[in-house]
Amino acid sequence: MSLLDRVSTPLDVKMLGEVQLPELAEELRREIIDDVSKNGGHLASNLGVVEIVIALLRIFSPPEDKIIFDVSHQSYAYKILTGRRKAMTELRRTGGASGFMKRTESDFDVFGAGHAGTAISAALGFAAARDAAGGNEAVVALVGDGALCNGVSLEALNNVTQTTKRLIIVLNDNRMSISKNVGALSKAFGRLMVSRRYNRWKTSAEEFGIKRLRMSWLRRHYLRVLMHLKSFFVHSSVVESLGLRYIGPVDGHNIKHLISAFEVANFTQTPVLVHVSTVKGKGYPPAENNPSAWHGSNPFEISTGEPLNHVSGGLSWSEAFGRIMCAEARRNSTVAAITAGMTDGTGLVSFAQENASRFFDVGICEGHQMTFAAGLAAGGMRPVVAVYSTFFQRSIDNFIHDAALQKLPVTVCLDRAGAVPGDGPTHHGIFDLAMLASVPGITVMQPRTPDDLAFMVHTALSLPYPAVIRYPRGRAGVFDVCDPESGIGIRDIPIGKAKVLADNSKLFPGAPVVSLWALGQMFSIAGKTAKVLEESGINFILVDAVFVKPLDTELVEEQIASGVSVFVTLEDAVAVGGFGSVLDAAVKNRAAVVRVGWPDDFIPHASSMDDLFKMYGIEPDKIASRAKEALMERSVVLCSHISL
Repeated sequence: MSLLDRVSTPLDVKMLGEVQLPELAEELRREIIDDVSKNGGHLASNLGVVEIVIALLRIFSPPEDKIIFDVSHQSYAYKILTGRRKAMTELRRTGGASGFMKRTESDFDVFGAGHAGTAISAALGFAAARDAAGGNEAVVALVGDGALCNGVSLEALNNVTQTTKRLIIVLNDNRMSISKNVGALSKAFGRLMVSRRYNRWKTSAEEFGIKRLRMSWLRRHYLRVLMHLKSFFVHSSVVESLGLRYIGPVDGHNIKHLISAFEVANFTQTPVLVHVSTVKGKGYPPAENNPSAWHGSNPFEISTGEPLNHVSGGLSWSEAFGRIMCAEARRNSTVAAITAGMTDGTGLVSFAQENASRFFDVGICEGHQMTFAAGLAAGGMRPVVAVYSTFFQRSIDNFIHDAALQKLPVTVCLDRAGAVPGDGPTHHGIFDLAMLASVPGITVMQPRTPDDLAFMVHTALSLPYPAVIRYPRGRAGVFDVCDPESGIGIRDIPIGKAKVLADNSKLFPGAPVVSLWALGQMFSIAGKTAKVLEESGINFILVDAVFVKPLDTELVEEQIASGVSVFVTLEDAVAVGGFGSVLDAAVKNRAAVVRVGWPDDFIPHASSMDDLFKMYGIEPDKIASRAKEALMERSVVLCSHISL
């Protein structure tokens, strides 16, 4: 029987002998690699924190003690050791374990997360609530070095000492977030990691303090001394000027050292930061050698690291965007690109290599990213902000206040717009259209093909005001009518003009007409819905909406005048307040409007987009049925008006 077969609670971890813990760590790594190889998920980050999780569960007792994970995509070992080993075999699949902490999944998940920078603030809230209630439980925030640079983390750090006397922050320093970390804080902690004098002295002290002092109370005294003497060797004012005690750096793969550090932190009557050094991807050579590529993984063959069920068929949307940006930068010396720690994910690696002076990675700081872009634009540059839709949510105030209000030519490209099935509610990019629909003086558009994306980026870079382009995760296909690199076929598109791709409004004389307006990838479902309507003897028009703002109101008026009875809008976004609402406002009750999109709810994770579409009735047959119902209701209303 393996150790994992005997361990399903923190108490089980405490019952193991200390010499068994490294073996438990290796079993956990094998289990995580196996689960992710079958289901996809975040591999490198989880492999790096295995020993940290074991040591935390050895010292602390969740859920009574509160362990809060920042981002929480590094929580797989924690989930396995808190009773969810079986659920993890269906990781990120419909009905299986979430890839992130989720309060509704387990009592051990005391705080949900999916975006960086939340753990210290949340932990501080738990600590303040504990202090107010007179409690004694420990509160621990496990934070990555990339997340520590986030503005919310810095705001929380500024507030720690005036809020509580007992808080433990564990800094997992692997010198990575997704892309390589940047910025002054990363460099400051890096200096602590490589200081020869300090580490040489610390290693000698550990020979005595850890190996020879067997009793835990003696080890705690040793580490307290280490904590105080450290300042003679290394200047760590970054932490200590904020009023926190500093312990570290601690080898994040040495369980004994981690346990000792956490023991000291738990008995220290002042806020503590435990600085832990880890290797992202530890234990799986492909992930160790290329942690950025293995941050998020699709299913793969363990022995080779090669992806399973590899999807071919042209470029991904991110790759297409990257090529377009490189080409635009060659033609226009004012074009700049900005990312928030997502160089690889947004397709900007080549741009960064070719245009070092015009590429800016600001770290996981999306609010700063947007205001920085506004400053670049005000200074004469043409900045393009590349950000995942879900993370754009964090910068909406900056976009409105700093870019839109001042009519600055900032182009925002929203990657992963729409549902992202495996990642779930923290990462679905479904709120962007509702947030943007009410912002004055901007352009919002969505491409259906890579060519459309090239036209939109080119057009946006010539506009004197902000423009937003959204596109999904997944395959985009190939450039068909243009070549971004040579510039052949590249052109501006008319602002606020939709494209009618099929007009069968006269197929059945005298029959009602339904006009289907789709955005981007929803056009495929719109086309299938049109066929269902046709089979029912209903005329249809298929429209690629192209723009959410400004809407093609001229085409709307033409279609109403020509007898369209029902408009159906299809968007991979929440239906409330988004594209459908914009078109509904333009129709002004002169026709029925059926809005197809995600409901007023937080959408769960699932195995695929098809599972999500089925879950919420976003299917051709059901959409056609809704259109037919709207036609019948419209006919009843018209007949009642005529009888009057």
